[in-house]
Amino acid sequence: MRPTALITGITGQDGSYLAEWLLDRGYTVHGLVRRASTMNRSRIEHLRGDAEIYGKRLFLHYSDLHDVTTLRRILLRINPSEVYHLAGQSHVGLSFEIPESTFHEVASATLGLLEICRDLPRPVRLYHASSSEVFGAPREMPQNEETPMRPQSPYGCAKVFATNVCSVYRAAYGLFIASGIAYNHESPRRGENFVTRKISLAAARAAKQPDSAPLALGNLDARRDWGYAKEYVEAMWRILQQDEAEDFVLASGQLCTVRDFAQAAYAAAGMEVVFENSGVAEVGIERRSGKVVIVVNPEFFRPVESHDLCGNPEKAERVLKWSARTTHGELAALMVEADMAAWRQG
Repeated sequence: MRPTALITGITGQDGSYLAEWLLDRGYTVHGLVRRASTMNRSRIEHLRGDAEIYGKRLFLHYSDLHDVTTLRRILLRINPSEVYHLAGQSHVGLSFEIPESTFHEVASATLGLLEICRDLPRPVRLYHASSSEVFGAPREMPQNEETPMRPQSPYGCAKVFATNVCSVYRAAYGLFIASGIAYNHESPRRGENFVTRKISLAAARAAKQPDSAPLALGNLDARRDWGYAKEYVEAMWRILQQDEAEDFVLASGQLCTVRDFAQAAYAAAGMEVVFENSGVAEVGIERRSGKVVIVVNPEFFRPVESHDLCGNPEKAERVLKWSARTTHGELAALMVEADMAAWRQG
């Protein structure tokens, strides 16, 4: 009998890679999608277009995490053995602009899903996608599973609630609920409003259109632990294959600045960059001695910046036999190469 999994957020970066991973391992995969006027399913379009997969081993269901009645009905009908809860507003900067909806999508929705899983007739294993943003301003580096949570954004606060309530339900009701405290993980499927994809797209565009508008960035010295999303979904799966439910830090254990990521991305496109402080980026791209100018725009600085978030992956390496393999420079290059290929095809 095929194992059955439900993925919330299947149309997102992680959800699409996870669907591929599970299908390759013989799963029947169900995914939740929102009903909208536009069909934003480009990341799984290749799966939907495969007649041997879609409608046979891959199924999509209209629902919303706040539509508890429909969600409960779907879970009862498909009777999954595993649930991967990846959905929710995940942009840290945007959470300062829409804090209430961020809390509802990230915190309240997770609680509602736990209540449904608690009532299911068949025990289910649930993976909850937590975030390094729960640490925010950590008092130690690198951070591990025991590091106190000190969030610095509405998104981080919502993830703290969701992560803690998962632990409470695991202890109180004996449910198999595990959180992956994932550090920043990127890919060519990353949303265009995230800084890494913003950089890779700009580098590809500059290579194709030398007179394009300059890239504007915020805090160039912000340091993040960046990994490759395609590798991180393997860890999510491995977490649910353990004998006992535990939380794991998923990280590369290495820090990279926004500046360094940008330099690696432009190098992959055959260019060098210089950085210039400015209020806004209004002029066409400027080249100095063959170097591309990137403008620093204060408008892109966050009200409160998380401190150096660097994860300690020792437990994941030891227990899950998993590690992040792609370096920051390799990640920047593969993202730029994918965007350049898309430009050529377009």
